[in-house]
Order: sequence, then structure tokens, then C-alpha cells
Amino acid sequence: MSRRRANARIDPQPGVTRGERVRITVDERPLDCYVGESVAAAMIAESDDLTLRQTASGEPRGLFCGMGVCFECLVVVDGVPNTRACMTWVRDGMAVGTQVGPAGRGGS
Repeated sequence: MSRRRANARIDPQPGVTRGERVRITVDERPLDCYVGESVAAAMIAESDDLTLRQTASGEPRGLFCGMGVCFECLVVVDGVPNTRACMTWVRDGMAVGTQVGPAGRGGS
């Protein structure tokens, strides 16, 4: 995750409340987010750069389908590579890392 920006989350609609505020780390940087958000949504809401991972050759990849089909949003969550950021809900204390290349072939 690169540069931080002002929070890009929209305000909830009337009658809708956010989940509890929690803190995760992304590439060892703290990130405040809310229960009920996916890792992808939390990362995108706080960064000017929409890159979630990089290919082995360094090409950026981000959220594409948003429903777990394309596998473009792979990250490392609590040491587990190849985790789909769009399908993984945030939880307090979660450690997320940018994945570079395919896991198991020198990627992390």
C-alpha cells in the first residue's frame, strides 16, 4: 500500500450503522477500519494507490471482480499467502502484507 489519503469511505445511509472500529496493519502500517469491511475495501479507502499486490515482474494488480473469482487481489494475511482481499473480512489485530509474485515461488 502506498500513499495515504483522506478517508474515502462514504457516509452510511440513514438507518445503517458501521461495524465496530478495529485496527489492522498493512505492510506494518496501522490502518483503522470497520468490522464488516473487506480487507480490499479497507486498503482502497485509505490509499491513493489501488494496487493490492504485484506480479513477479512487478506489475501492479488490484481489485477486479470484487467477488472472489479473478484472484487479482491476493494478499498475505497473518502469514497466509494467496488470501483474497475481497473475500476476507477485517478483524482487530489482523496483519496484512502486499504479495509479490505467486506464493511458493519466492513470492511473499
